[in-house]
Amino acid sequence: MKSRTRVAVIAVAAAAALFLGGCASGSNTAAPAAGNSKELYIALISKGFQHQFWQAVKKGAEQRAAKLGVKVTFEGPASETEVDAQLQMLQAAIDKKPDAIGFAALDPKACIPLLDAAKAAKIPVVEFDAGCDSTVPLSIAKTDSKAAGALAADNMARLIGGKGEVGIVGHSQINSTGVERRDGFVNQIKAKYPDIKIVDIQYGDGDHLKSADIAKAMIAAHPNLKGLYGTNEGSAIGIVNAVGELGLAKGKVTVVGFDSGQAQMDAITSGVMAGAITQNPIGIGEQTVQAAYDAIKGKTPEKIIDTGFFWYDAKNMTEANIAAVLYK
Repeated sequence: MKSRTRVAVIAVAAAAALFLGGCASGSNTAAPAAGNSKELYIALISKGFQHQFWQAVKKGAEQRAAKLGVKVTFEGPASETEVDAQLQMLQAAIDKKPDAIGFAALDPKACIPLLDAAKAAKIPVVEFDAGCDSTVPLSIAKTDSKAAGALAADNMARLIGGKGEVGIVGHSQINSTGVERRDGFVNQIKAKYPDIKIVDIQYGDGDHLKSADIAKAMIAAHPNLKGLYGTNEGSAIGIVNAVGELGLAKGKVTVVGFDSGQAQMDAITSGVMAGAITQNPIGIGEQTVQAAYDAIKGKTPEKIIDTGFFWYDAKNMTEANIAAVLYK
């Protein structure tokens, strides 16, 4: 990854020109022209666009926008490693002078100058999923990722009988969701399960191909490995694919994932994956737009909006409260 300083310089100095040249991806709603409409406009910049999680966040945002009668755009880079591209999108959003911005940070440091610029332009900023190390944002709608990681650890421990070797395929060691989902899992294992050893932690950037290669290498290096934990959709599917490519018998390596999506649901139904943590992405989208709307109207939104999380597996996937937060 490029240095954070260089990333920030690129974002501030060249963002608008690069963005207009076609660098943005994932945006499918045109922003209203400034000054041509009294309709309130909220620009949402996510960490990505390719995973089904972000499509569900977008759906929730659009649902709440329709209810409130406001315009939203939703965009993000093609992959969750493209910090430069995300910052270019954020700069372009600031230049459009929306009534508010919702932002999910890929790099918590590189975003600071641009959020300062939004504040200078008197554009209220709210966050979702992952925050920037800035005092500018008024609120954040997110999952309690440390607690969710701990729940993943509890279920892994239960499934492997409280002892053995496990590995982690993470999606980021920089943005807060990757760090907190990892740390929540690691800290819970250390605190409660002394007979479980975490033998390796590696990062596949949420890319299922990279994550599959990492998982295969871990399995080869640790023949007694009993479990693998993937910290997001791409990481978990990478593990599932690795298990399939190696031809391992179901249950030989217990797979615990994070997020939902059809591929993970299918893997759980088939028995390749034991279960996963699901967030409430539609709720994240809804609450982000609501917080932005409240900020526009001069109300102070709640600083931290906890949108919840759940363990799901083949036994409870069809239960009403679980089915409501799974996304395909």
